[in-house]
Amino acid sequence: MAIHGMVTHGVIQHLPVAHAGGVRTPAAVFDEIFRVFLGLGTLVGVVVVAYTLYNAYAYRETGEEPESEMDRPRMGELPTGGGGGKKLFLSFGISAVIVLSLIVWTYSTLLYIETGPDSQEVQENAIEVDVEGVQFGWTFTYPNGQTNSSTLRVPKNEMIMLNVTSRDVFHNIGSPELRFKTDAIPGQHTRTWFVGRQVGSYEANCYELCGSGHSYMNATIEVVPRDEFYEWYNDTGTTNNGTSASAARVSGGA
Repeated sequence: MAIHGMVTHGVIQHLPVAHAGGVRTPAAVFDEIFRVFLGLGTLVGVVVVAYTLYNAYAYRETGEEPESEMDRPRMGELPTGGGGGKKLFLSFGISAVIVLSLIVWTYSTLLYIETGPDSQEVQENAIEVDVEGVQFGWTFTYPNGQTNSSTLRVPKNEMIMLNVTSRDVFHNIGSPELRFKTDAIPGQHTRTWFVGRQVGSYEANCYELCGSGHSYMNATIEVVPRDEFYEWYNDTGTTNNGTSASAARVSGGA
């Protein structure tokens, strides 16, 4: 499971384990993909526009008769002779390499979002929270048994793993600012994760049309300093066997 610590006088003391401060978040990954596509799109656009303007100037109407009909291309005519065929093959070849490279790189990058960071230590120390959707709200259950309705409190710079399901119909929880999104399906669990880099309040919404109260099915995600979170965590909730959370140890097997 998720929250590692040790018991000292009945209180969970959070150990200084490696956290997700240096981990690429889904938000950072999506920003990287956007910048790559924006940069390549801009470069291709500049090249195409520049080449079009060059040809428009080179083959402009001057009122003079061309030396031969081969000097001026016609509408819809494929280039022939003079290396035209080679240029066409080269342009299609370069385009295919760029497109295929983008597809492979994008899918490999998105796979990172699906599986999470490669660091086993970060994965083991992720805080796992059970999320249940119901018409029309969200319930968040922590490892110590603490249950919050419509508010998810998490520590800054730690990986938060969400186990999401639904009690009734299909829902979908996501946060545009934290860049995570996943389905809530009755009888199934889906997983997604995020890391809150900045302290503050963020909004999560339902993105699956689920009934008359769909537009009001939202939640607040509060990213707080780590010490503040663990102080709150130790003072709230009960474990599954009914004991006080402050007297229990939450570890990888919980």
